[in-house]
Amino acid sequence: MMKQILWASACLTTVASCSFIKGNPKHSKPNILFLLADDLGYGELGCYGQQVIQTPVLDSLARQGLRFTDFYAGNTVSSPSRAVLMTGKNATNSTIRGNSGYFGDDRWMRVALKKDEVTLGEMLQQTGYQTAFIGKWHLDDPNDLSTWAYNRGFGFAAQEQWESRFGGIRYDEQMHWINGKADSIYYHEEEWNCKDEFRTEIAFNYLDTINREKPFFLFMSYRAPHGHERYISNKELYADRGWPENERVHAAKITLLDRQIGRLLKKLENMGELDNTLIIFTSDNGPHQEGHDPTFFDSNGNFRGIKRDMYEGGIRVPFIAVWKGKIESGSVSSHICGFQDLMPTLAEVSGGEIPSQANGISILPLLTGKMQTEHLFLNWEFQLDGWSRELSDGGFRQSARMGNWKAVRYGVAQPTELYDLSSDPSESNDLAQKKTAIVEQMNLIFDKKRSDTEGFPYRGVVQHYKARDKFLSHEQTRQTGNL
Repeated sequence: MMKQILWASACLTTVASCSFIKGNPKHSKPNILFLLADDLGYGELGCYGQQVIQTPVLDSLARQGLRFTDFYAGNTVSSPSRAVLMTGKNATNSTIRGNSGYFGDDRWMRVALKKDEVTLGEMLQQTGYQTAFIGKWHLDDPNDLSTWAYNRGFGFAAQEQWESRFGGIRYDEQMHWINGKADSIYYHEEEWNCKDEFRTEIAFNYLDTINREKPFFLFMSYRAPHGHERYISNKELYADRGWPENERVHAAKITLLDRQIGRLLKKLENMGELDNTLIIFTSDNGPHQEGHDPTFFDSNGNFRGIKRDMYEGGIRVPFIAVWKGKIESGSVSSHICGFQDLMPTLAEVSGGEIPSQANGISILPLLTGKMQTEHLFLNWEFQLDGWSRELSDGGFRQSARMGNWKAVRYGVAQPTELYDLSSDPSESNDLAQKKTAIVEQMNLIFDKKRSDTEGFPYRGVVQHYKARDKFLSHEQTRQTGNL
């Protein structure tokens, strides 16, 4: 295994025009380190109220910088959430609004970002940044290399790819393809504490090759605590707690992620780069229940809902920003913002232009202690895919937040629910019958403040087949390579 990691380092050396310069960085722009957890709930960090799972590194980051209480993911599952993050287009204008889109004849397919959509990597490359992406991309057509991270603005990419054109269709989430080529690094479960340790080692090798005269943008798409990583080799963490093994593993993955972030920060400190680095940590959506009970550790805090829900537990996520000398230590903000705001923010940080596609609002003023423009509202829509489930009401879900008012609608023919988050953050008291004027405003947002996109029809996709039969059909299609 170590030979494969060393091979990656050699590969990195060939793709980076490197000047190895010791000491302080020679550039004035800040490095940007983006740390993205996978399915980490609002309540799974100590600094957000977690009482049992240990996250000392991230808790320390919160003390060093700014912690947001009302920050929202781009959507409630991976692909559409990451699409918002990568393009700055909010959930109701994004190309991708579910993990799979519907293209007729019961065909559900992964949807890639459009070629004319500028990504964070492409934007930052234009301002002189070295860009790298490590981990889960989930924004591609697996059979079209031009849609992979390496060809969408990242000068180095070690991309986890489940479906690959090389050797036919393969479903192997342990394979990390290097720069979109057939070359790969394979994650052997038994040799690492967890997949996040493996990815951090790849990041170390990348950082050893960067040109120290130029700033870097390193996007770490971490694994924890996603349910698909059911096995980790670490058997010690929390073994004395008497928890069910699946819950022990869940907690251990989060603590191990925390440790890997600590290792990465130490690496930057030793390089003399840490003080000139903007660090951002967040999660792509709320907590999962895939082999794990989200109530066991209060993974969503006091919020209702989990991954795939449009209630707060599905979309409100941790967000921490640290930038020495720029962001006030130990600060907390209740400013309402989300993933679509990160592209305009990083554009301003890097001195570049905000792509015209982006409809977020830069939060750089807030980060640096200045007056901040607020959103009139935030809104989301989401399409469940139909691989293994019946799609009642088309599998179409919407939500919107306007000030402290939160509206949720599951199916366009269903009544809109309304909650006052200032007094009811757990969304347990529906006020729709009492606040009809506000409901009308929310319904207008649902119906009009959006755009159409292929594969995700406005009313959703009503399925009449049996979910089990459809799932079996999908498995057969997958095995024959016709997906």
